[in-house]
Amino acid sequence: MNAIKEAKKRITREPFTPAAKTFADLVLSLESSTPFQLERLYDLGLDDFDLALQVLKQWRLDRYYAGKAKLYDFALQLRQLDEQSPAAA
Repeated sequence: MNAIKEAKKRITREPFTPAAKTFADLVLSLESSTPFQLERLYDLGLDDFDLALQVLKQWRLDRYYAGKAKLYDFALQLRQLDEQSPAAA
């Protein structure tokens, strides 16, 4: 299952538990590039700890793919500009 979706479910189900707060803070930290105390992950139960690691892995992959998509979009725009320029004619 998608780790990010599973973390969202856990946060939604029990938003005031320490684990939900840790997941929420982890996601906010990843999105905003702010510090996160890794020690908080050690306070999680084993299943939650494993899920947090999966979230980190998936976040990294998604970030890579988002960067790849942005690069493709930029390259496509450049090609279109090049095709429209008078020198290309």
